[in-house]
Amino acid sequence: MRAWIVWGTGVLAYIVGVLHRTSFGVSGLDAADRYAASPSVLSSFVVLQVVVYAAMQIPAGVLLDRVGPRAMIVTGALVMASGQMILAFTDSLPVAVAARAVVGVGDALTFISVLRLVPKWFAPRRVPLVSQLTGIFGQVGQVLSAVPFLTLLHGGGWSVAYGAAAGSGVVVASAAFLAVSNSPDPGPDSAPRVTFRETVRNISVVWSRPGTRLGFFSHMGTQFSITVFALMWGVPYLSSAQGVSSAVVGALLTTSVVSAIVSGIVVGILTGRYPMRRSWMVLAIMASNALMWAVVLALPGPAPTWLLFVLVIVISVGGPGSAIGFDYARTFNPSVALGTAQGMVNIGGFLASLLVMQAMGAILNAMGGYTFEAFRVAWLTQYAVWAVAATGVLVARRKTRRDAGISPRTWREVRERMRSQRPAREPSEP
Repeated sequence: MRAWIVWGTGVLAYIVGVLHRTSFGVSGLDAADRYAASPSVLSSFVVLQVVVYAAMQIPAGVLLDRVGPRAMIVTGALVMASGQMILAFTDSLPVAVAARAVVGVGDALTFISVLRLVPKWFAPRRVPLVSQLTGIFGQVGQVLSAVPFLTLLHGGGWSVAYGAAAGSGVVVASAAFLAVSNSPDPGPDSAPRVTFRETVRNISVVWSRPGTRLGFFSHMGTQFSITVFALMWGVPYLSSAQGVSSAVVGALLTTSVVSAIVSGIVVGILTGRYPMRRSWMVLAIMASNALMWAVVLALPGPAPTWLLFVLVIVISVGGPGSAIGFDYARTFNPSVALGTAQGMVNIGGFLASLLVMQAMGAILNAMGGYTFEAFRVAWLTQYAVWAVAATGVLVARRKTRRDAGISPRTWREVRERMRSQRPAREPSEP
């Protein structure tokens, strides 16, 4: 029971972290009015946040390997709360941009730290599923930003909404300080301790492992589309280009979270049961995302509401799908370097996200703002990322299998092997 309490408290901190991360996305149009910002300037808020988040991943992983998840989770929550509090009361555009960068620093410390708790507190057979649950339950923070945060924003105003978000960060920091423990073992950590210099030296070693790169490209190709949608351009696209109401926008974002929860459970079970088929799941998620966007963007006008719901459901699978990348990091790296490996993997999706967000902002600015045609062209930038990520997965998969001594099998050999592993049928009663 204690394991679930520790993990649940960490997940609560991650939920609030996602609220902080996505709050600016749902308030983008309000921010444009408050700071008189153009689309390209507006995108710089979130782009800088994601740049800082991505740049902090390896330092955060190194720190995690040294100080443990408890200190990282508490510090991350307090740093994000301070950034949100600054944003609540400043009217200065440069200060507001800097505040979002502070949120990015705290955000970088949180998710990989919560993930680090899982292999310490749960049996190995449960790790893939609980890791998936970590990611998908964390997306409840997106619902909090889409519903109560947005309600506070439109009802109480900018300062009230962002002040309340900052307060929630202080609450979860206190809870993590009281409830989270790095390990169920009260004694010293059984893993060998390494010096800071040795940990930094191991960064190149971790990246040299093909399994780490496989996780990086898996995370890159699956995570970025829903991240760009939820973090920055989804709400302006739905409101301005597709012409849907605020109520429908909230329903779509809520549907995204529900889809992530349901699909995450399925992906977690399949990942644990068929570890040799993880890369095929990654490639299937990329292909389905690309196909669904192609259908919506091919329409000459706004899509019907039902098709927008299908789009959101499909691209939301990318969130839990990206957790497969962390499973690769866990599989192909020793525990003493796991934080560093997870940080490297986490860079993949967020690096792709910031590039797409920045490119979309530039395209929207060049084409006159939040019009249907401008968004239609801007979303096409996603296909370059999918091409790079799919190629990276295929190349890294081949090298990972070679290093692990796994030879490729024909489909016939795979089917015969699966048949041979089925239990024999019991003889029927006469």
